[in-house]
Amino acid sequence: QVQLVESGGDSVQAGGSLRLSCVASGYTASSLYLAWFRQAPGKAREGVAAIYTDGVTSYLDLVEGRFTVSKDNAKNTLYLQMNFLQPEDTAMYYCAAAERRPIFSLLVSQYNNWGQGTQVTVSS
Repeated sequence: QVQLVESGGDSVQAGGSLRLSCVASGYTASSLYLAWFRQAPGKAREGVAAIYTDGVTSYLDLVEGRFTVSKDNAKNTLYLQMNFLQPEDTAMYYCAAAERRPIFSLLVSQYNNWGQGTQVTVSS
């Protein structure tokens, strides 16, 4: 079973940056399809960025150009670099993993392993 532990969430002002990390255990990260999701209060969980085993990435339109997803297979760690943060980026951010290649990379139902989340709060 895959265990995922996120870190790096914080409170920042608009325009600031954060880097989230997610350490995977119980499975080799290089064999996992990994993604970041977020959920704001009262809203559905949405996919933010994904990275496949071959390094192919995909992004939510709202974050493309501001966020960068990457991974370090040697450290079994997934990252999300977030720049030019805006108040609407405020949410709990979750790391997700799938052993099988998702058909839709940013769809919640495609992932069967989830972390506990890390809170990102952006003030104006």
